[in-house]
Amino acid sequence: MKESSPSAIYLKDYQVPNFLIDKTELTFELDEASVVVTARLHMRRNSASNDQSASLALDGGEDMKLIGVAIDNNPLASKDYQLTSQQLEIFTVPDEFVLTCETLIEPQNNTRLEGLYRSSSMFCTQCEAEGFRHITYYLDRPDVMSVFTTTIIADENKYPVMLSNGNEVERGMTEDGRTVVTWHDPFKKPAYLFALVAGDLAVQDDVFKTKSGRAVTLRIFTEQHNIDKVDYAMGALKRSMKWDEEAYGREYDLDIFMVVAVDDFNMGAMENKGLNIFNSSCLLASPETTTDDAYLRIEAIVAHEYFHNWSGNRVTCRDWFQLSLKEGFTVFRDQTFSSDMHSETVKRVEDVSFLRTAQFAEDAGPMAHPVRPASFIEISNFYTLTVYEKGAEIVRMIHTLLGEKCFRKGADLYFERHDGQAVTCDDFVTAMEDASGIDLSQFKRWYSQAGTPELVLSSEYSESSKTFTLTVQQTTQPTPGQDTKLPLHIPIKLGLISHDGKELKSTYDDCREREHVLHLKGEKTVFEFFNVESKPVPSILRGFSAPVKVEYGYSTEELLLLMSCDSDGFNRWDAGQQLAVRELKALIDQVKNSETLIESSDLVSGYKALLLNEELDPAMVALILTLPSQAYLSELEAEIDPQAIYTARDHLTKVIAKALQNEFSSVYSQNTEETVYEPNAAQIAKRALKNTALRYWVESGDVKALEALTEQFANSDNMTDQYAALAIAVEANIDKADSMLATFYDQWLHESLVVNKWLTLSACKEDRKGLEKVNELMSHPAFDIKNPNKVRAVLGGMSRSVQVFHNEDGSGYRYLADQIIYLNKRNPQLASRMCTPLTRWKKYKSILSGLMKSELIRIQKEELSKDVYEVITKSLEG
Repeated sequence: MKESSPSAIYLKDYQVPNFLIDKTELTFELDEASVVVTARLHMRRNSASNDQSASLALDGGEDMKLIGVAIDNNPLASKDYQLTSQQLEIFTVPDEFVLTCETLIEPQNNTRLEGLYRSSSMFCTQCEAEGFRHITYYLDRPDVMSVFTTTIIADENKYPVMLSNGNEVERGMTEDGRTVVTWHDPFKKPAYLFALVAGDLAVQDDVFKTKSGRAVTLRIFTEQHNIDKVDYAMGALKRSMKWDEEAYGREYDLDIFMVVAVDDFNMGAMENKGLNIFNSSCLLASPETTTDDAYLRIEAIVAHEYFHNWSGNRVTCRDWFQLSLKEGFTVFRDQTFSSDMHSETVKRVEDVSFLRTAQFAEDAGPMAHPVRPASFIEISNFYTLTVYEKGAEIVRMIHTLLGEKCFRKGADLYFERHDGQAVTCDDFVTAMEDASGIDLSQFKRWYSQAGTPELVLSSEYSESSKTFTLTVQQTTQPTPGQDTKLPLHIPIKLGLISHDGKELKSTYDDCREREHVLHLKGEKTVFEFFNVESKPVPSILRGFSAPVKVEYGYSTEELLLLMSCDSDGFNRWDAGQQLAVRELKALIDQVKNSETLIESSDLVSGYKALLLNEELDPAMVALILTLPSQAYLSELEAEIDPQAIYTARDHLTKVIAKALQNEFSSVYSQNTEETVYEPNAAQIAKRALKNTALRYWVESGDVKALEALTEQFANSDNMTDQYAALAIAVEANIDKADSMLATFYDQWLHESLVVNKWLTLSACKEDRKGLEKVNELMSHPAFDIKNPNKVRAVLGGMSRSVQVFHNEDGSGYRYLADQIIYLNKRNPQLASRMCTPLTRWKKYKSILSGLMKSELIRIQKEELSKDVYEVITKSLEG
């Protein structure tokens, strides 16, 4: 960064705002060339502030033009204020006043997709975290909560739909024939929850009747050609509303709830009060264009944003350091909802697999930070897996420690105590303590300490006294800015299994049960279990009761036992993963040492038993049969050699495929059925197992498998099966892969979200000339650099390809760096996220590490946004 480096903001420096805004009255005059925004802010000095003579400093953006400013309708002269690219400071103001500020903005030129911008022909907003300051001058911080009234003035022929937060309270016409619509939100909210949408949109209406008998109007808006794809989202919304009433006693509070689908969006969705705005990819669905996993993702995101109405909107965060207060809690809520709607075990496995692959990597990298960070340069960089996914795990641990009944009491108390307030993570934990009587003071370290704890366990069994002893040691590795780590309060859910596969009861802490929750608080703790009838195999960390790494000396036989007999579905899956990891690690070492690849037969035997057991949930079998990913295996390596991991994984896949060719063929046939597609749990499970079996069967080289693949691709009536066939063809690198990709594009070229799938598969295809293909994709008519989904599809796909991205000539790294430099000037948020594949450079083998570092240094020399500067600087320093 050529100019002076941006400075960090610290949690320890938090001060209450000097002013408060009781009412915010906004008027938007929408036009094609520009938008005039008039803001009337009813303000007063904050009696809690230590500086009662402070000047008024309002946040602003360099992309706004100030037309005029007045206090109590008296215009200010230029000498009365100072205007910079980021602030409007008014030198003297009374203790209570109305500030009127008129600004001009150009949404059509807003490529950062923050504040008010254009997506296709519609106006829309994204104000979290600090987007509102690009609309007008304001106290743009979450602890300034105000009642908003928004008036929109526009040509109704161009913008027949004009929406904002709350309830519509007035509609009329101007003298020149433009439509005027006014919305009022009676609930106080910070500016980051403001929303506005205007466009020519289609709508689907429905009604939800609350538990108290109120009828709430539900409306989902999309562009005209997508309105046939919102049925599933509407159903998911109604299920979410019902679930939140039953599980948390939370009823919706406005007369109307609206959702809008937007093509150009940096995030997945936004929980603006009463007017949620969604990335189209997270809302639109039909069997022909949407895969099973996308259906489940849509349901979860719809639920997540709706649940925010209470955990985020009615009770919000005091400052952005407390972001996990709303996000971690709400992720936990949406995960629990999805578990209740489908399979609890499958959902847990999917969530933990993602956590251990991606969030653990974040914890071990240069951007590692606590769930409640101590500082940041750009808040957008802290919408991370640590804040969201690890934050959810912290809430889950509280749920485990308190139990369902006390946790619900704590949630009720939290909402009742803090309704209408901006609060902290400590306030949430305190509510849980007060409701349950359980001391969580040590537990709160989870919020302030970065890194993934590592548990080393050992055990002894006394045949004579029937006593089982488990010794647990915890450590957490140093992370940037935190060299010293304190012991955490960790809940370990434990069961004991006999060597004939039966659950054993044991006595611990005066309770005789089949399962216990252990409270690990010290660096080393010994737990004793009595009345254990035979030497057990411990089932450790059931349900993944804490986000930790576990080391315990299981034998192969014990892992096979757990995989086949453990009543805890998560640990059955995890035992299979551990067996596969052992096998793959040995093969990776053999590849690195240029040795002949030799594998054991234990994993094959375990997989065969799974395939032959027809009583098991097909979805769980599919998960257990799926080998650990390239990304997960990379995180387990002290020095990452991408090609060695790829070669080992490919070899083991083929070994399993050939050894169990007949079984995979049979399972494929058994799970192929002629039924009308529905995204329900039973059908999703059968399709998951069918397509997992097809993947292995194709890798066996059986000609009949290739015939089945081709037939499935050509004749499937749903995107799940068609896309699975295409992905298998690309991943297995069969001869027909390129022609299948071309056919797929021709079939779906008018469906943007399906084309994004094509872009990803095309970009990640393993090919020595793959970079040429990536470059072609970036200039393809289907690609649009302004659309974040398409950028993520191509560059994200490329970074998954070992031969393209990790080419030892450095061309893949150089190409990504070029795109980051370009995006930095257009969309800093997107650019900073594209840096992630380069940030772990120190973990790679030397030749790749040096090439990555060179590109990071090259990026650093550019004129960087705060977003990219922070990521690049920390990556090079970390």
